[in-house]
Amino acid sequence: MKLQNEYSFFKVSKTENVLEAAEKYRDLRLRALKTSPSSFSSTYEIEAAFSESDWIDRLTVPDREVFICAATPVHINTTPPPVEWIGQVTLRGPMSMADFALPAESGQTELKSDAEEERWQMLSLFTLPEHRGNGLGGKLCQVAVDYLRTWQSSPNQIYIRLMVKPENHVTVNLYRRLGFATVGKCTLAEALRANGDGHLLPKDLELASAKYSQRSGLLMSFFMHRN
Repeated sequence: MKLQNEYSFFKVSKTENVLEAAEKYRDLRLRALKTSPSSFSSTYEIEAAFSESDWIDRLTVPDREVFICAATPVHINTTPPPVEWIGQVTLRGPMSMADFALPAESGQTELKSDAEEERWQMLSLFTLPEHRGNGLGGKLCQVAVDYLRTWQSSPNQIYIRLMVKPENHVTVNLYRRLGFATVGKCTLAEALRANGDGHLLPKDLELASAKYSQRSGLLMSFFMHRN
């Protein structure tokens, strides 16, 4: 019999219960990389080697906000009830024009000044397979978007961008339902830098595998206004 769960959504605190949160985030992230390796620009082998401080940094660096979906079984009478982190999405930003910029051939929408536009990269959306089919990925993204509407009052326009592999049809369609539009294509190197993982790139890109320079990933964007 399949367990019934109640689902909750929240932004991970950068100051409270950080070590416990980092352990739960690590377990979910590594499981995601093992379960759906084709969905991510990083790999299980790379991140399994991360230290405890690396995982803490992932949650506490100023330019990242991590949002979690947690599952609590309905009919288990324990105190406190068991809570499992089963989904997550991350926002990186706000990013400067220089950090957000891409070559013209990417097709990215023309950027406005920092005073006119706030820019964020959405990344690492994942839910565990046994919890899929409940609309949790869309709800996670919506929680993240709602956070951006209220975390500060200006600038009025918010530009949210993401990069996704085109073969991930379910994820691409989810983003489209949320209002994201495909505007161009990106390379793996651009995706790693945009996601804050530029340090994972080979030292000499010109000698590296062609997979880093092929413009094959979908570039999707979403604009919204605070007022």
